[in-house]
Amino acid sequence: MPTQQPVIVLHERDAVAIAREPLSAGQVLPSGVRANAAIPFGHKIAIRDIAKGEPVRRYNQIIGFASRDIHVGDHVHLHNLEMGDFLRDYAFCTEQEALAPAAEARTFQGIVRANGRVATRNYIGLISSVNCSATAIRRIADHFRGDALRDFPNVDGVVSLPHSMGCAVGNDSEAMTILRRTMAGYARHPNFAAVIIVGLGCESNQIAGLLQHEGLEEGPLLRTMTIQDLGGTGKTVTRGIEMVNELLPIANAVTRVPVPASELVVALECGGSDSCSGISANPVLGNAVDRLVAQGGTAILSETPEIYGAEHLLTRRAVSEDVGRKLVERIRWWEDYCARSNSEMNNNPSAGNKAGGLTTILEKSLGAIAKAGRSSLTAVYEYAEPVTAHGLVFMDTPGYDAVATTGQIAGGSNLMVFTTGRGSAYGGSAVPSIKLASNTPLWNRQTEDMDFNCGGVVDGDASIDELGAQVFETMLRVASGEKTKSEMYGYGELEFAPWHIGAVM
Repeated sequence: MPTQQPVIVLHERDAVAIAREPLSAGQVLPSGVRANAAIPFGHKIAIRDIAKGEPVRRYNQIIGFASRDIHVGDHVHLHNLEMGDFLRDYAFCTEQEALAPAAEARTFQGIVRANGRVATRNYIGLISSVNCSATAIRRIADHFRGDALRDFPNVDGVVSLPHSMGCAVGNDSEAMTILRRTMAGYARHPNFAAVIIVGLGCESNQIAGLLQHEGLEEGPLLRTMTIQDLGGTGKTVTRGIEMVNELLPIANAVTRVPVPASELVVALECGGSDSCSGISANPVLGNAVDRLVAQGGTAILSETPEIYGAEHLLTRRAVSEDVGRKLVERIRWWEDYCARSNSEMNNNPSAGNKAGGLTTILEKSLGAIAKAGRSSLTAVYEYAEPVTAHGLVFMDTPGYDAVATTGQIAGGSNLMVFTTGRGSAYGGSAVPSIKLASNTPLWNRQTEDMDFNCGGVVDGDASIDELGAQVFETMLRVASGEKTKSEMYGYGELEFAPWHIGAVM
C-alpha cells in the first residue's frame, strides 16, 4: 500500500476503498475516482457503481447490501448500506493450514506453581460470592495499597473481584452454573498464589455449594468466610486483613524461571474498534498468534456476536467437522437468544464503531476475526470453561469487553492482547493486558493507555509481518513481568464481570 495513495483497496474484487486520510468533497483520487462528499478517515468510498440490493464487498467478503443505488465516489455508510441474509458455505475443514513449527524455541520468565501451571503475575485474590460482600473485599484490598507490600517484592498486589450477582437466581439455573464456573476459574488461576472467597452467608450462591459444584477444596491457599458468621462487616475486614498477612510470606516465596512460550495462554480481544482495526491491529495480532501457535502456545478467540457473518472463515479451518459444527451451534444459539430478547445481531456495532467507519456487524466481524491469524481452529469452548487444548481455540462469549475477557481469564488465559481503534482503556483482573492501537492518530492522542502502535500498516511504512514479530516479542516481555499501561493505572478489579444469563427474581 504505497504511502502516496489516500485510500486503501484491500482486494481487487472490493467495491469500496478505505480512506487513509480525510477526503474532501470533489477530491480526485489517483485512480480517477472523485469523492462526491467529504469522507472521514477510515470510512468507505465507492470505487464502482453498486445497484440497490447488490452485495457490497470488503476483504472480498460481503459486509452488507446497498439500500439504494450507490455511485462511484459516494460515501458508503449507514445511509446506504444495510444488513441482509445470505448463505455462508461452512466447508468444514477444507482450508486448514499446517503452520511450520518455530525454528527457535522461545521462552519467557514465568512462575511455575506446585501443580505445574505457569503464571505471568503473582497476586492474592479476594472473590465475593455475592454482591452483598463486594464492599468487604474492596475494604480488605484497600488496606494493601501503596507501600503496604514493600516487604513482599515478589507479590504483584492484592486484588479484589467484586460483582453484582450471586443471589435471586435458582441454584440449578444456567446463570448460577456460569457464575460458579467463572469464580472457580479465577480461584484456580495460576496468577493467584492464594484466594479468599468472602460471602454474606444467606445468599443463593452458598460457598459450600460453590466448592462442591466445582470440585474445590478449602486449604492453606483457598480460604473462605462469611460476614454473618463473623458477626459483621468490620470483623470480616479485620479477619480478611489477617488472612492476607498470613498468606503474603507464602505468596512472596516465588522465583521467575525460564519456561517455554508454549505455556502462554493468550486472550484475544478487541474493543472500541474502528475501520482500521481490521486492516492493522487485528491482522498484526493474528500474525503474532501464528508465531505463538508455532511455539506450541494457545490463543483464545472469543466474542461470538463479533464473528457473526464471518464464522465460515473459521469452520473451514477447523481441525474436525465436530469442532466446526460446535462453533455453528453457538452461532445458532445466539440467533435464538437475540430473537427471544427482541434484539438482533446487527445491533452490535457501537456508536464509536460506527463513527470509526464500521457500518454492519458483518464488516466488524470480518475485521475482528483477523486476530485469529491463519492457524487451524482446534477446539470450541463454552463461557469460562477450562481451556486445555493448544493452538487457536474459540470461547463463546458476548461481545461486551468486560464480560468476554472475564470468561477468557476464567478459562485460564495468563496474558491478554487487546486491540482498539477508538481508544479503549480496559485492563483485565490479574492478567496483564497489552493494548494495540490500530492507527497513529489514536497512538498520538492516547499514548498513556496504549502499549503498541500498529498504525504503520495504515500509514504504509510498516508491514503486518514486521509488527507481528514485534508484538510477539512484547508478549514475551510482558509475560516475564514488564508492566503494561493498564496495569500502571490499576485497571482490572472493577472489570470483573461474569456473564449473566436469564431472569433475576
